[in-house]
Amino acid sequence: MISDFSKKDFRTKVVLVVKSIPKGKTMTYKAVAAKAGHPLAARAVGAIMRSNKDKSIPCHRVVGVRGLGGYNGLRGEKERLLKKEGAL
Repeated sequence: MISDFSKKDFRTKVVLVVKSIPKGKTMTYKAVAAKAGHPLAARAVGAIMRSNKDKSIPCHRVVGVRGLGGYNGLRGEKERLLKKEGAL
């Protein structure tokens, strides 16, 4: 079982990875998980992004392997933002 400290540490690493994704680029949940040190934690990355309310974290740049996925539950918003940034 992962301790609360480890969960917070992973969350911090995920946020840092996502903040490093350049405008106009995307990264998969799986790639973010791997870069944050836990390659099998793609779903955890999704949960972290889903609960994000901090606009300085560009969670719309994190996409699923099979498609865009949601953006804090707002379908279409993710696609609009990525098109605006030139990622689509």
